[in-house]
Amino acid sequence: MEADTRPFKVAMAAPGGHLRTFKHFLRLTLNLRALHSKVVPPCPLCPRPIREPVTPSPSSRTPAYLLLEDGRRFDGEAFGAVGSSPGEVVFNTAMSGYQEILTDPSYTGQLVVMTYPQIGNYGVNREDRESEGPMVAGFIVREVARRASSWRADRGLEEYLRDNGIPGLSGVDTRALTRHIRDAGAMRGAIAPASTPAAELMETILAHPLMEGLDLACGVSTEKSYVVPAVGEERFHVVAFDFGVKAHSPKLMAERGCQVTVIPSGATLQEIQELKPDGLFISNGPGDPAAVSAAEEAIRGLSAQGIPVFGICLGHQLIARAFGGETYKLPFGHHGANHPVKYLDNNTVEITSQNHGFAVRAGEGGSLVGAPDLRLTHINLYDGTVEGLAHRSLPVFSVQYHPEAAPGPHDSRYLFDQFVGLMEARRKG
Repeated sequence: MEADTRPFKVAMAAPGGHLRTFKHFLRLTLNLRALHSKVVPPCPLCPRPIREPVTPSPSSRTPAYLLLEDGRRFDGEAFGAVGSSPGEVVFNTAMSGYQEILTDPSYTGQLVVMTYPQIGNYGVNREDRESEGPMVAGFIVREVARRASSWRADRGLEEYLRDNGIPGLSGVDTRALTRHIRDAGAMRGAIAPASTPAAELMETILAHPLMEGLDLACGVSTEKSYVVPAVGEERFHVVAFDFGVKAHSPKLMAERGCQVTVIPSGATLQEIQELKPDGLFISNGPGDPAAVSAAEEAIRGLSAQGIPVFGICLGHQLIARAFGGETYKLPFGHHGANHPVKYLDNNTVEITSQNHGFAVRAGEGGSLVGAPDLRLTHINLYDGTVEGLAHRSLPVFSVQYHPEAAPGPHDSRYLFDQFVGLMEARRKG
């Protein structure tokens, strides 16, 4: 027996069809669910069917818990892969974009707590990932959506985490957990089945390395260089250091006519010079910037030749350190898609996406400690921390946040145009 989709198709063919079809779509959805169908007929505008993966009910889940290194315990139910996983516990305040968060290499080694109460309602797909698969150590939510309702979904969140071996924990009081992290600071913790003795799990937690002094970028960087071709006419050649680069960064540069050669984190200045770049991009990535020194020589060497350098997140911190700046660990970091940042040069405010646990140390009067050749360009309006910098005489600039953020906000994408503008100016002499 097949559900009748004719009213939906007729309405779609009418002017303003998408706006006039709610009742028809609701009727169709109810009919399909009554028939226990696992696949929704394709939308007339879309070539592929919509899968509706269903997540098991909480009553069928394995009891599990999160234990923090200070002894605080949060009980819930396991979802995704079932097992033990330690990491640094941080919270993210974004309402959407959980697939981008899961696949962001900057979250390597971390257990991510989502403050938004229901996660997974639109499933996961092949287009929204920032890397080949999830990079988090674990995922903690208040409620995981039982049904993925999106025509773009290839599978549900539960299935995605299970297939990739990532433990999840649901049914947690994420509000209480977030307040605890905010007050006590980011700390080590571990997810485990309830059958795991707390004393045994605490030993695992305390044996897990602290984030300070940890070089995680080398573990997520590409092993071999690869090229992202320019969209349309190739105007410039950008070399991008991969310390955990997100897929959208090379994509946005390619859309602006740049061929992007992504290189391993250990590439030397000489190797980069042989590629004859028009610009150097320093990517985001996980870990402590003080433990990553690979790019410093390249940053100083290429910028001294007048080659524009643009850095994001970890790249921003590495640029600061290359010119003498200092970095330090924040109490609980900045993780979310709603952080206001003031652009001092233009006296404007941008809403930004952020994910970092370290920051560049600010001095007085717009200076940066230890880096007299750098100046402050952006500040965080929540806590006044450094969000952007520029060199006083060389074509070098960077931001702490993510202008390439997907699904958004997109207030800061002008920075990619600024990078292209510097390469144009250099070419014109």
